[in-house]
Amino acid sequence: MQLRALALVAASLLLCAAAQAQPAAEPAGVPYPAAAAVGGSSLALNGAGVRYKLVFKVYTAGLYLPQRANTPEAVLAMPGPKRMHVVMLRDIDAKELGRLFTRGMEDNAPPQHWMQSIPGTLRMADIFSARKKLVAGDHFSVDYVPGVGTTVFVNDKPAGEPIREPEFFSSLLSIWLGPRPADAALKDALLGREPRPAGSRQ
Repeated sequence: MQLRALALVAASLLLCAAAQAQPAAEPAGVPYPAAAAVGGSSLALNGAGVRYKLVFKVYTAGLYLPQRANTPEAVLAMPGPKRMHVVMLRDIDAKELGRLFTRGMEDNAPPQHWMQSIPGTLRMADIFSARKKLVAGDHFSVDYVPGVGTTVFVNDKPAGEPIREPEFFSSLLSIWLGPRPADAALKDALLGREPRPAGSRQ
């Protein structure tokens, strides 16, 4: 019986590993696995898509959550760890990307959240400024873990200590999920919605 129980545990671990390795989405050919481990929890890929600037593909993004959600309100209200993962498709000045993110947060986050997020926003701007440039293929994850805060990983390496303010991660997500998102079609993709007709990108 013990051997059978061990075999079942091993099989479960293998299935979990396979789920994390098997891509559930491949926007612009970039694989996003069905699951990701964050803060000791297994998160599911909620959606993934491409950020366009005019007709150019800038980066792909994927949102991982404890369970599926198709509205910004449900995503923001959901307890537990979360992850936003971005893979660059073009070279971009890192300082410029930091400025764009800051502007996106200011435009979309509720004023109170934005004010409380400023220290974390400055920290993230410093992280990108220190790199000078992000090139195609570079990637970063922004992981939120309750009680710990938000940690930025650049090419799988943590970039400094966690940002403690809980409002920071919600403000960051508003760049993509807020009322004036960076890309309306990407917002739909992250929420697992049907894609919008061509020409609807903001």
